[in-house]
Order: sequence, then C-alpha cells, then structure tokens
Amino acid sequence: MSDFEHVFEQPPEGAAADWTIPQNWAAYTAVEHQTWDTLYARQMEILPGRACEAFLNGLKALDLNAGGIPDFDVINPKLQALTGWTVVCVPGLVPDEVFFDHLANRRFVSGQFIRKPDQLDYLQEPDIFHDVFGHVPMLTDPDFAAYMEAYGKGGQRAAGLGMLQNLARLYWYTVEFGLMKEADGLRIYGAGIVSSATESVFALDDPSPNRIGFDLERVMRTLYRIDDFQQVYFVIDGLEALKDETLKDFGPVYERLKGQPDIGIETVLPGDHVFTRGTQAYAAKGGRFAA
Repeated sequence: MSDFEHVFEQPPEGAAADWTIPQNWAAYTAVEHQTWDTLYARQMEILPGRACEAFLNGLKALDLNAGGIPDFDVINPKLQALTGWTVVCVPGLVPDEVFFDHLANRRFVSGQFIRKPDQLDYLQEPDIFHDVFGHVPMLTDPDFAAYMEAYGKGGQRAAGLGMLQNLARLYWYTVEFGLMKEADGLRIYGAGIVSSATESVFALDDPSPNRIGFDLERVMRTLYRIDDFQQVYFVIDGLEALKDETLKDFGPVYERLKGQPDIGIETVLPGDHVFTRGTQAYAAKGGRFAA
C-alpha cells in the first residue's frame, strides 16, 4: 500500500469531513477522456460472453459509454432511481471506517483520477475506471446493491470484533474477483476482473487458477495477493444467494473462525466444490513480474 500515490491519513485540503470531494468533471483533459474511451472500447471487445448479465445490463442502464469519463451528476440520478445508490468522489484510498460508512448508506466511493496512457495494462492502485466501470454497473442490480449495503454494515461490526481481515477476504473474492454460475457457464462479476483486459481472459480461460464453489467460511480463511492474477476464484450460484449469505448473523461465523488457520491461496480442500483444479503454472513461473 505504501507504493500508492493517493493515500491519506486524514482528509486532505478540499475534502469534506466524510472524505468526499467534488468530481470537478469539467477539469478532466481530452487525454483523460480518451483514456477512458480506449479502456472502455478494449473491455467491450472482451466482456460479451464473459461478464455476467447483471454487469452488462448495468452498463446499458447507466450509459457509461456516452463519451469520456462519466459525469457523476449525470449517472447518479439513474443509479439512485434503480437501487438508491450514488457514487461519491474521494481523493484516494480512505480509512476502513469511512469506506464502511459510505457503503452502509448506499454511497459507493470512487477515486477521481484516471490512469495515464502508459498505464493502460496494469495499475495497482484503483482509479476511476476501475471504480466506475468495474464496480458501479453491478450496483444497478437490487440483490448486489443489498449485498454491498450489508457488507458496509458488517464491516462496522467486524472492525469492533477484530475480524476485519476475514471480512476483507470476502470482499476480495466476491466484489473484486468473483465469478458466477450462469446458464451458459461461468461468468465474471468482480470489478478487478471486468476492468482488466488480461484478467478478464485469465479468470475464465487459463488452466492455472483453481475455481472453487463459494463457501463463506472457506473464503474468509483464504489468503490473497493484490499484485498479480488470482490463484483461486470462488464461484457463487447467483446474486440472490450472495445477498442471502451476508444477511446472516456473522457472530457465530466469527466464533468458528477464531483459532482456525489461514488457507493457502493455491490449496484445494477435500470438501471443496471444484469447478477447475488449476495447474498453478502461472504462479510457479513467477507471475506477472517473471523475467
């Protein structure tokens, strides 16, 4: 996290007490708008037949291809009318308690900046393309919208119980890197995948990663890494099932997790529902940063 540029310990100058800042859409340059258009066009060559129906429907509902970086003043009325959510700008990565409070109140936080043209293929720090293209279309789905609100409320509780690490894994393996069963096969709904040209292909097609059926406690025990393709993806049955998982009381779940060892990224357990037992060849070769 120390390599990220947009990290603050307190709201920077110009930010409100809740860390929000104006989007200042008029200040985006022609190059920045073109970067959005380039990224959008590239993803739309890849995602049909790969992204889940809810994501593709959300793109259409919000008209995120209107030209250039979306103006939140334009997309928020559409999103709010569908599920009661809005998108708010923040200067970068915000403290956990701020993030959870926004989610609990159906506000999704987005970075204001967009990557530079020479960073199209990989950016570790989330930018507005990742946040808006990757995340916001799913918020048009009522079940996913309810899941995200529940996650925000659950985060506030988990922080008080010392279980934030476990809850963060749930977010990672669903909201960021989740797969879903649909009638025609596995589909992507995680924002970290749908916003990445390379991982959109890797997540579904590559023989390297494990693809395992979603199990709440299994996910909460599984390690992850933030700097490369995933070695395991978890597959949900659908968005309603995902929502139902988070409307449970996590108290008993946390009690069972206490004292349980972490599960390695590459591990396949005897009780796992295995869609694909991966070769782990990509990770064995050193991944993205291999010579």
